[in-house]
Amino acid sequence: MMDVQSRKKLVYPVRQPLMDYLRKYNRDLKVLVNYSDLLRFHVSIPLLDKDGKDTLWETVYYDPAYMETLFPALTLIYAIMNTSGDTAFTEHLQVSQIDYCTFGNSKPFRVRIMNTLNDNYDYFYVKISDASRVYGLELEHILSPNRIAYLTDGETLVEEHISGLPGDVFIKNRLNTSKFNQIRICKEFVKFNERCFIRLLGDMRAYNYVVHITPDIEGNQYRIRAIDFDQQSYEGRRQFYLPHFFKDNNQLVSLGIKHMDSRTMRQYQEEERSLINNRIRLVRYRLDDLLACMKEDQISPQKKVDQLAGELAAFHHHDGFNGCHNMGELIAEQLKIYA
Repeated sequence: MMDVQSRKKLVYPVRQPLMDYLRKYNRDLKVLVNYSDLLRFHVSIPLLDKDGKDTLWETVYYDPAYMETLFPALTLIYAIMNTSGDTAFTEHLQVSQIDYCTFGNSKPFRVRIMNTLNDNYDYFYVKISDASRVYGLELEHILSPNRIAYLTDGETLVEEHISGLPGDVFIKNRLNTSKFNQIRICKEFVKFNERCFIRLLGDMRAYNYVVHITPDIEGNQYRIRAIDFDQQSYEGRRQFYLPHFFKDNNQLVSLGIKHMDSRTMRQYQEEERSLINNRIRLVRYRLDDLLACMKEDQISPQKKVDQLAGELAAFHHHDGFNGCHNMGELIAEQLKIYA
């Protein structure tokens, strides 16, 4: 099994071709609050979970005068993300908490929006914009079964909160269930594994995805969703794009070995490939635009590109990868094989 990536990931700026793409598809919008604005907090305290353990997040506090302009602007961002900018809904919304995390590449702020009419709340994130992450979000949006709301504004990236049970918590607490449910869990993990590999999304350790559990007529249905896209097409090792190689996921792998044979696994892989193929046909022009941007961009060191090209060529027995010079060309070649 494999551990973490070799070194801390480099952050790549969003360059003009990608900016043009984001503007064309309504992802680039002036959001009134930049990432740097949220850094102007004057005090922070560690955020503990319900068991008193450190979450690696800090709750931050701002000067009251600054809050008078900051908080309404954040509420407006939420409206833009969720109600197409209709401000009529913002009068009963307010910012109830802002948390900051220095763990990870994007150093995100998490903004909690409270509905004062019923005390319900939702979140969104403000992060440092990174081209790798933007490509990851966009590929997730157009090739996976999941839609994602996000906006960019220069060096600022705003993302919706993806709800679900964290993968490590799910593995710890929810695998001891009926055989029927376990088989469905295994099926979804195989399909998730296939989705990540086909579009080269790496680093899917257990805490980088969440699991949706939906009660069904018999048992539950499960959907695994990636929540971290920093490692979109960055590392050079092929195995880094296959979740089953991470030791965090060993229990899911063991469960699959227990309940599935090779024929069943191939069936589920083919099902996911067919679904992705159908999505590619539906979004062909948008995908072509995105891949054109990626082919002009650098989102990984060249030595990692060359390593991944060689490993994919050996795995697929396909020399086409050896002629690829960047991660965009590698993804395009990968999609040709599966589409």
